[in-house]
Amino acid sequence: MKTVSLIIENTSGIDALMAQNVVRAASDYESDMILKYDNKEVDLKSILGIMSLAVLEGARVEIIAKGLDAEEAIATLRKMLIK
Repeated sequence: MKTVSLIIENTSGIDALMAQNVVRAASDYESDMILKYDNKEVDLKSILGIMSLAVLEGARVEIIAKGLDAEEAIATLRKMLIK
C-alpha cells in the first residue's frame, strides 16, 4: 500500500474536468485507489465519488493505492492533482 498527501493547487479545486481526467487515468491502473478528504474516502475510479467530496483549492487530500502498480499510479495522479 502506498499513500501520498498533497495540496490541491487548482483555483477551481477538483472540478468536473479534472475529476474526469483523474478517473480516466486511474482506470488505466489495476491498483485499487482511494481519494481521502475531510474524513471521507471515495474510489478514484468514480467521477461521482470524486465530485461528491467538493474539494476546494488549498485542500489537503490523500491518495491511497493498493496493488502491483500502486507507486506508478500515485505518481501519475499526484502530477494531475497538483496542477
